[in-house]
Amino acid sequence: MIRLQRSLAAGLYEALPNPAAVIQALQSAVELEHATIPVYLYGLYSLDESRNPEIADILRSVVIEEMLHMTLASNVLNALGGDSEVGNPGFVPNFPGPLPGGVESELVVHLAPFSMDQLQTFLTIERPEQPLEFPVLKAATGAEPITIGEFYTAISRAIGQLGDSAFVKPPRNQVGPDLMDGSIVVTDVASAQEALRIIIEQGEGTSTSPEEIDGDEVAHYYRFLQIEKGRLLVETPGQPPGWAYAGAPIKFDPAGVYAVPTDPAYPKPYPPGSAQAMANDNFNYTYTSLLLALRGLFSGNATNTQMNRAIGLMMSLKGQAKAMMAGIPNPAVLTGPSFQYQPVNPAG
Repeated sequence: MIRLQRSLAAGLYEALPNPAAVIQALQSAVELEHATIPVYLYGLYSLDESRNPEIADILRSVVIEEMLHMTLASNVLNALGGDSEVGNPGFVPNFPGPLPGGVESELVVHLAPFSMDQLQTFLTIERPEQPLEFPVLKAATGAEPITIGEFYTAISRAIGQLGDSAFVKPPRNQVGPDLMDGSIVVTDVASAQEALRIIIEQGEGTSTSPEEIDGDEVAHYYRFLQIEKGRLLVETPGQPPGWAYAGAPIKFDPAGVYAVPTDPAYPKPYPPGSAQAMANDNFNYTYTSLLLALRGLFSGNATNTQMNRAIGLMMSLKGQAKAMMAGIPNPAVLTGPSFQYQPVNPAG
């Protein structure tokens, strides 16, 4: 039996590798990957990209990989006989609130415009158990809550103990690389563990390198840390430890951030009937429609048509959010999307 030394979601995973507990852990993993996306998107959409292009590029690249991680976790879940809960009301996180799965349990996550303070939230979410040290990089100290990497490592080890017999034959509800670059069709322990390894290493790097194994960039934690350090992390051959924040500068212009609210649905939503409420309702309806399209994709309808529908809704979501945050059509009324479950649009 694999037991985590730290509590996860009130001990939900204490019994790993019980098959039902592993499936529940994977449900939480899909929720976890999704829960980071609104937080990163809110920061991205709050930026005037003409004034903060490097930071916008970093955030955009991380969001794309979080979508891949959500897909990979769904593939593993489905391969073990679980069913997608994407698009259910309880799937959508509340902000402010904790991350799913007991990950970084002391952290309260807010929907907030980009700032150096919000960057610390991003770093906490992606932080490895033992961050690698590079020039001007401080080592983590003291006892820490469980990290995303530890969370997935526990699931991966449990799957190894369950064995290949736990996997449904033939493979079911898989989103393969023909629909999403980097995805893996999960059929057995080896492919499931490979999928989880990609999630871990794209988020945290490896124990010896900040690089992604599957990709051309450094892992999310170090990608975000570049913003704090003000320079790209680059290899420095012959100069231990081999990497340094010594590349092209990354500048943050605070004036290039729209003055949008933090946690727009808390403590109370926009006034009913206001232009802000109507714009937010439209956004949340599109957001919920996107989640329902993804549920179809993860539940057996893995077709080009379904993927194109999801991509179209993603583009619409971006356009609506950017317009709201940039004050279009009324520059005096800046509005932040609340990322709430809205299956029916009261604004029509």
